[in-house]
Amino acid sequence: MKPGLNRRRFLTISAAAAALPGSAWAQPPVARWRGQALGAAASMTLVGMTDQTAHEIFAAVGAEVSRLEQIFSLHRPGSALRRLNGAGRLASPPAEMLELLGLSQSLHQVTGGAFDPTIQPLWQVHALSAARGEVPEAATLAEARSRCGWNQLHYDAAEVSFSRKGMALTFNGIAQGFIADRVAALLRRRGLRDLLIDMGEIAALGRRPDGGPWRAGIATPEGEIVRQVQLAERALATSAPLGTLLDPGGRVGHILDPRSGEPGGQWRLVSLAAERAALADGLSTAFCLMDRPAITAALAGYPDVSLEALL
Repeated sequence: MKPGLNRRRFLTISAAAAALPGSAWAQPPVARWRGQALGAAASMTLVGMTDQTAHEIFAAVGAEVSRLEQIFSLHRPGSALRRLNGAGRLASPPAEMLELLGLSQSLHQVTGGAFDPTIQPLWQVHALSAARGEVPEAATLAEARSRCGWNQLHYDAAEVSFSRKGMALTFNGIAQGFIADRVAALLRRRGLRDLLIDMGEIAALGRRPDGGPWRAGIATPEGEIVRQVQLAERALATSAPLGTLLDPGGRVGHILDPRSGEPGGQWRLVSLAAERAALADGLSTAFCLMDRPAITAALAGYPDVSLEALL
């Protein structure tokens, strides 16, 4: 299966718009890091440092990303999420998982169920069928849907557990933003103020090397930049149903509607800015499945969030 453009690459495609040089003289040095986060390319730009002086910071960021992957990765052996999905319960869950579960619950409520991390059993059925060039049988989908549902998930500091056997979680619609937030917090604690982080979703602090605001382009899955936005102490997240394709023919997108169990999308692309990348990430995922009145109603509960693109 040859996937389409991964949604984590939307903003990376336009990263040049976020780091355009101004006048060449009297600019501070810039250090740039490239790595991976949850299996996709990631990058970071630090103003006022060289690659040599930033070596220790780069190592700390890499370690933090790896630590968070050990919690949220669906693929890393022994991750907290894989242990939960495999056993149906996880004792003493990491604080970061509890935090993300709490945010997910709020998003589930405000989006009328459009955001639901328990969608993983359905995603597995669709992904397997799409790779084979098949359409899932109704009975197979019904069985998978019976193993989904936020109300069948229970969590507290002692344990995360499922009510039904065979349930599973995915944080793919929100974890990238959460990691961006955590990396930003790490860099703030180290006294850094001017930086750009791209962990699949973008977080921007302070200013560019030329003193201007960071700029990020919002791009379609085909790579067309449809808008540029300025960011200062803000994060930007973009989602598109066809941003990642499950089938070789390019018809089945990766965003599933938990309410129908089918691949969905009322919009080609949704982009949001907020103080927290995780919030923008989760809402942009859900808004792909919601009509404009429902989106407007949901945004009323988040005055910090701005809708930057809806196509």
